[in-house]
Amino acid sequence: MKKQIWVATVLYALSTLTVLAILYVLLNSNIPAWLIGFIFFIIALGFGYTLSSYILSQKFKVDENLLHLTKEILHELNIPISTIQANTTLLKRTLKENEKSLKRLSRIDASTSRLERLYVELVYSIKKEIHSIEKEEFLLEELIVERVEEMKLLNRNPFVLKLESHSVYVDKIGFEKVLDNLISNAMKYSDKNSKIEITLENNFLKILDHGIGMDETELITIYERYYQLDNTAYGEGIGLALVKAYCDDEKIKIRINSIKNEGTEVILDLGFIVL
Repeated sequence: MKKQIWVATVLYALSTLTVLAILYVLLNSNIPAWLIGFIFFIIALGFGYTLSSYILSQKFKVDENLLHLTKEILHELNIPISTIQANTTLLKRTLKENEKSLKRLSRIDASTSRLERLYVELVYSIKKEIHSIEKEEFLLEELIVERVEEMKLLNRNPFVLKLESHSVYVDKIGFEKVLDNLISNAMKYSDKNSKIEITLENNFLKILDHGIGMDETELITIYERYYQLDNTAYGEGIGLALVKAYCDDEKIKIRINSIKNEGTEVILDLGFIVL
């Protein structure tokens, strides 16, 4: 790394001195000023391209090696997941009358599905760091139902859904992570028997819980990374920071209304992504 920095520094110094020397010669000649400016621009462009190519080539090489290594690791991770899923399916067929064994297999199956989900999110996060993620069109209400059904497996809060049909064009996996974070927070900070209401209408997505709520001071710091409303709750305190970053990238306006000891409502304005 130090060697690359020194090489880039020397190249920059030499290119600057060369350009200044050429500029000095041109200024002491009878060449028109506009032509001197044009020649200077072409020379500076050439040196700039050469220097940038050297610097960026190192980064591209590192990114390429990282992507190659990541693909190999993720491929190896995917093999045991597929093996577990295949074998649990076979065991369910052979243990049809053994209720206890079937319950255990269901837990393994649920954990495997969760592991597979984390695998997909890991692939997504790595790809996003290396290059931009392609957007896609999908029905948002179907995605919401899918994520809610996944959350119901935790046997916690009841859900009340009121969903209109909305077709959106956005980074889908990223939006799934936003939904998971917001729904998980609503569950985490409310009693397990209190309902969570999810409404999708008029280009607005609203997630309302009847939990512990927040006061004005807490609302100010809610998007700070590693901030947690309740230190006894499970989590790292980065969920809403990631949600806010995603919403800013996709031009989704987010607003949070909350009353202490009454509940919290998160509102997403989807106007920029609805088709």
